[in-house]
Amino acid sequence: MRFTWLGHSSVVLDLDGVRVLTDPLLRSHAGLLRRLAPRPDPASWSRPDVVLLSHLHHDHAELRSLRMLEGAALMSAAANVAWLRRRGLADTVPLDDGWTPARNPSGSPVRAGVEVRQVPAEHRHRPMPHRPNAAHGHLVRGPSGTVWFAGDTGLFPEMAAMPALAGGPIDVAVVPVWGWGPRLSAGHLNPETAARAAALSGARFAIPVHWGTLHPPLVTRFARSWLELPGERFARAVAEQAPGCTAVILAPGGSWAAAAGEP
Repeated sequence: MRFTWLGHSSVVLDLDGVRVLTDPLLRSHAGLLRRLAPRPDPASWSRPDVVLLSHLHHDHAELRSLRMLEGAALMSAAANVAWLRRRGLADTVPLDDGWTPARNPSGSPVRAGVEVRQVPAEHRHRPMPHRPNAAHGHLVRGPSGTVWFAGDTGLFPEMAAMPALAGGPIDVAVVPVWGWGPRLSAGHLNPETAARAAALSGARFAIPVHWGTLHPPLVTRFARSWLELPGERFARAVAEQAPGCTAVILAPGGSWAAAAGEP
């Protein structure tokens, strides 16, 4: 398993010959929000097989970025898929609470043994009148291990059920630890509650996302200082709250691969 964090919630997972991309934000901005770091290098995210969309907020489902991914299967909740199809994105696959093989838009599996399913997330506090509000996390499993992408979510007790939903241990949890402003609204995790989420899931490794990337245009002078704190806080919180878990802190554009004998 190899992970590359592109910034915000965009992660490339290369797992057993399948390339998975989550919540792609590939341009220099998302609406009014601006990137602190440079936009992702196309070489780091090119040719994904599967794109997972946790929900349709603009910083997670940016239509221009999605249209850059021709040939990838866009997987999300059925309501989200219906909305995407009405916007001309036809290469879509609806997910439910069962396992779906990682497959291309034609329906053929990309590689045997790699599967995806959606799992609950707590992120209903900011509904949009013009987009569905179906928010989920995802599990991805293959012969090399199982990954939980939490999506945007608050803390909820059922996170402890992730191993049961996965049919085995969670090797890597990818959890949000921040937002794009100095305050978090309901339905989000801060570094400390994200560490608790990692502990509940029993994950052996945890990668924090949703931090260090986006800022509103009027806070540029102060963005770097408060955007760089969440990763350090998460690492400390994991050490205190989840002693069986190791935090893996990446910078936008950084990569990490599980060594032999790990997941």
